[in-house]
Amino acid sequence: MANAHDSRVLRARIIATALLLMLGQSAVAQAPNASDSKSDAKPSTPPLTLESLGWLEGCWRGAVNQREFREHWLPLRGGMIVGAGHTVLQDKTQDFEYMRIEARLDGIYYVVAPSGKAETAFKLATITDDGHGTEFTFANGVDEFPQRIVYRRGGEGWLYASVEGKLNGEERKVIYPMRRIGCESGELIVK
Repeated sequence: MANAHDSRVLRARIIATALLLMLGQSAVAQAPNASDSKSDAKPSTPPLTLESLGWLEGCWRGAVNQREFREHWLPLRGGMIVGAGHTVLQDKTQDFEYMRIEARLDGIYYVVAPSGKAETAFKLATITDDGHGTEFTFANGVDEFPQRIVYRRGGEGWLYASVEGKLNGEERKVIYPMRRIGCESGELIVK
């Protein structure tokens, strides 16, 4: 009987610790930056929360070098934002990916499974707002390119997604500029 009681007590302590960690992390993530109140403070840094990425909801389209790329993001539900990406070159699929942004105990993660390959998780490292746009940087210390995925919310319905990192020892960056479009019509939405 003592073993069953000890097991229940241990399980309760683990659950309580996990809840405290989640609540503590949430409180820390929401706490304002003390330097924001100074007159010489830099532009504000929004909190690292899943809700801060809710603006991705909807459809996005862009084209560079005869490649058309699209992303479709579903609304935030059940602790995650789910998306899909598709790149076409001369009417042929070049690649596709399934994506999700999810809250975990230790932070917010961008998880991607490109063209049927194994998924890779990138942790939200920073959110910066320079007054011209907000940038969300997800990082992963893997050796394989990319090591960073960055989403920049620009003005007038622009989204700049980029993959960054070292490839063969050299720093690389590929930018995908996209505009918000109607998911059904494919027509540009200007706000």
